[in-house]
Amino acid sequence: MNDTAPAPRRRARVRAPELVGKGGWLNTGGKELNLAELRGKIVVLDFWTFCCINCLHVLDELRELEEKHRDTLVIVGVHSPKFVHEADHRAVVDAVERYQVAHPVLDDPELETWKQYAVRAWPTLVVIDPEGYVVAQHAGEGHAHAIARLVAELEAEHAAKGTLRRGDGPYVAPEPVAGDLRFPGKALRLPSGNLLVSDSTRHELVELADDGETVVRRIGGAGEFNEPQGLAPLPDGRIAVADTVNHRIRAYDPVSGAIETVAGTGRQWWQGSPTEGPAREVDLSSPWDLAWWEGRLWIAMAGTHQIWTYDPEAGTVRRAAGTTNEGLVDGAADEAWFAQPSGLAAAGDRLWIADSENSALRWIDRDGQVRTAVGTGLFDFGHRDGDAGQALLQHPLGVTALPDGSVAVCDTYNHSLRRYDPASERVTTLATGLREPSDAVLVDGDIVVVESAAHRLTRLRLPEEAVRVPEVAHRTRRAATEIAGGALRLDVVFEAPTGQKLDNRYGPSTRLLVSATPPELLRSGAGTGTELSRELEIDPAVGTGVLHVSAMAASCDDDPANEYPACHVHQQDWGVPVVVTEGGTARLPLILAGLD
Repeated sequence: MNDTAPAPRRRARVRAPELVGKGGWLNTGGKELNLAELRGKIVVLDFWTFCCINCLHVLDELRELEEKHRDTLVIVGVHSPKFVHEADHRAVVDAVERYQVAHPVLDDPELETWKQYAVRAWPTLVVIDPEGYVVAQHAGEGHAHAIARLVAELEAEHAAKGTLRRGDGPYVAPEPVAGDLRFPGKALRLPSGNLLVSDSTRHELVELADDGETVVRRIGGAGEFNEPQGLAPLPDGRIAVADTVNHRIRAYDPVSGAIETVAGTGRQWWQGSPTEGPAREVDLSSPWDLAWWEGRLWIAMAGTHQIWTYDPEAGTVRRAAGTTNEGLVDGAADEAWFAQPSGLAAAGDRLWIADSENSALRWIDRDGQVRTAVGTGLFDFGHRDGDAGQALLQHPLGVTALPDGSVAVCDTYNHSLRRYDPASERVTTLATGLREPSDAVLVDGDIVVVESAAHRLTRLRLPEEAVRVPEVAHRTRRAATEIAGGALRLDVVFEAPTGQKLDNRYGPSTRLLVSATPPELLRSGAGTGTELSRELEIDPAVGTGVLHVSAMAASCDDDPANEYPACHVHQQDWGVPVVVTEGGTARLPLILAGLD
């Protein structure tokens, strides 16, 4: 028997770059932080942006770790914007409150710290030891268990060395703000004429009188809902509620006040989980909006970039559209790609979809075909009216069918209400100056808009003429990676966490999917495989584009004595803007977990 404890695992020694961001610090009581002040603490940098559903999942994953190690661990959110609106400091302040971020946040609108740490994806987590060295990097979701193990190792190692500093961290909670609503999400009109609103940050529903201001009652609360969003009437008179962070669909009875779960287990869906079956036995992932159409409840499943349905008569759920791959691909519903669908509206033979990360307006028809009305993909956005083929939106969250057959779009990050007319295939602007509109509902010929960041409902006349606005077009703020034409080695770096190994009991435990926009960028190497490394061939004549990479790895506890080891799925999607240059790199490393 060997009583000698195993030696700590040897780690790379890479000095952590300083934390810099022109937007300054939040949740520190006005104090500027630097790494020297954090020396002695274990630091986890969370590179996030508030549009990103995967980033919001990671915020929730880290809460337990943050609380358990509050005297040794400091989590620092590094807000790194994708959209122009997310570079607005006021919007970052709102997001930190909206998502109840309980740690310091660095506002980095110009991606200075992002570049210093060579980050390529939202979200990315970087672990810094108490002596100021980077010891791990993880991209995507599902890494909380690995980071928890690493934090425990670092605590023991640096306590023994005398380099661990215990005590309170630099977080200073902001003062609470009063008001009837706080970041409301969605709304609907009840048969009584009153309005029901999902008040997401306060985890409740609020019934307002028909004036849109007077509170009639509050429903639920933190023990019942967790950041609820979408609302839709069911045929039996109850209201379906997208209980987003609880990963459930609830039903609220306005007559009795009763609330029950009709779909979801409370667990987040992961790759390999069932996509159909008894509704309360199938996991869901951040359902964001709901609509009743064609005899079923349709669900914008933002967390998996899909559309699902719930059949109340059969008591079942199933995937209806989307593959979990993030992007914009039309065609048959089971092959289409979405990017965080967040708004739904039924209108005759079409189900309209606000596909937020694609800055797109799309629809599904009765034949199961997905089509795009406005938008071109993940990296183009702005505010441009006119012909739908060249019009631009910026991260829309809501869509509302209008009486004339057109649709109103809550163009959230443009602070505008837009209109798409299918007859003319043109886009116009109905109203501007709204603060992050997230939904709208028709009331007696007017339209009531949920101004989420203004914490109110605003009633507007539907104008006869569209508002004229200056045309603006943007692309994502990330610099393109310079790559060589011809052979390009793609390496997804994955190291199983301490005490775990790749789970190969039932076949390969890794998956890699590669594609490109435009497709012609890749002469070869596209498609799905099980190896995390692949040789690609780039067409230099195409010159520029985006490589789409989706990777998954499953690891399990490495203990032969344990018949039922705990297993974890690690996954991430990257969209890497690239440009072919002479002297560009011939190797593209993407870190899923570990260090390159």
